[in-house]
Amino acid sequence: MSEPIPPNLKARMKASYDAIAEDYNTEFYKIADTLRIDYLGRLVALLQSNGNDTAAVLELGCGAGVPATKYLLEQEKPVFTLTGNDISTTQLNLARSNLAQYHDRLTLLEGDMLALSFPAANFDAVTGFYSIIHLPREEQIQLMSKIVEWIKPGGYFLANFLIEDMSTLEEDKWLGHEKGWMFWSGWGEKMSVEMVENVGFTVLLKEVRQAVDDATFVWVLARKGES
Repeated sequence: MSEPIPPNLKARMKASYDAIAEDYNTEFYKIADTLRIDYLGRLVALLQSNGNDTAAVLELGCGAGVPATKYLLEQEKPVFTLTGNDISTTQLNLARSNLAQYHDRLTLLEGDMLALSFPAANFDAVTGFYSIIHLPREEQIQLMSKIVEWIKPGGYFLANFLIEDMSTLEEDKWLGHEKGWMFWSGWGEKMSVEMVENVGFTVLLKEVRQAVDDATFVWVLARKGES
């Protein structure tokens, strides 16, 4: 039986990330950089092999813009334009500062990722690192149906999901922060991959890897069909 979703979830998530942004970017992000860059390197290689000179990417949960957003914007080929979304005002303010030199190729959008709206076939890729897992898992299914529409035929989806099947996981003081209340949700490894496949993606890569301490995730790189 599923546990009830905490009330005012999105507002509480925003308040938490606003409060812990500095600690998050020094304690968590710095440790977890290696995996993100590894998978982004694979995504860049795929886009290069397809002959892309330019690429438009949506990053769900871009945080302070490092390392993932910055890594893509630094690439010479393809030349990336980035749309970064985050629920935290503080995180996006940090991103604006960290990525100021790329302002002409960067759009930052604040708010709940599930509320985003874009034209069909708008992006060459959509990524979500440690972000989609903050949505209740029923909302993850809804989001995947939107993501596949946003991606161009032949484009890519790259994200990580919880390997545990759990409707709710809460922590009152994540990262040891007094205001660090946090929420996660997931379908587990098998059903998360099926969720990606069920909306029409072909999974190219599925790996279970440890990210931070005992936190292990399933990483999925998938492609949308050409038609």
